[in-house]
Amino acid sequence: MNPRTFRCLALVALQIGVASAFAQGYAPQPGETVVRFDVENRGSIFVRFFTKEAPKATAQVLRLSRQGFYNGLQFFRVERTPRPYLAFFGDPQTKSLSLDSPQVGTGGSGTKVPLETTPYEHEEGSVGLARPSDNPNGGDSQIYFSLGRSKFLDGKYTIFGKVVSGIEVLRKLEKGDRVTSVRIVSE
Repeated sequence: MNPRTFRCLALVALQIGVASAFAQGYAPQPGETVVRFDVENRGSIFVRFFTKEAPKATAQVLRLSRQGFYNGLQFFRVERTPRPYLAFFGDPQTKSLSLDSPQVGTGGSGTKVPLETTPYEHEEGSVGLARPSDNPNGGDSQIYFSLGRSKFLDGKYTIFGKVVSGIEVLRKLEKGDRVTSVRIVSE
């Protein structure tokens, strides 16, 4: 494929992604990074990334998204009691192990990302980089979606994005929901 044809196809794909975001009620602003998470039988969640405030975390998740790393993975933990809390996603072991396996929740890509404190609070729709509780610089591929206000997490985890469309999909997530694809809509 010649470079001109490739650029034309890439532009069409970008336009389709942006059109899809428009259809969901969100129009990315110029220079804004937005990623679409398609959840099987639920719908799409669009997340605006905070690339300036969390450059290392966003670069990691964007790199993995481009590689197709997240496609087919399942939400392995969705905590709703005693209050809405978090939905965890991004462990590659969810493709091969039972979600009840004690190993699920420990897998990753093998690339560690240090903690980046951002000015954002854990509220419904915040998206953060999960990490082991004893290692602030141990983030990798696992991410979480905040299902409600969790002030006690503020400053302890990297919040790198915010749901800008599809909050109703986020509210319906259940353990075992599969993400069929993660695509960059705009960058």
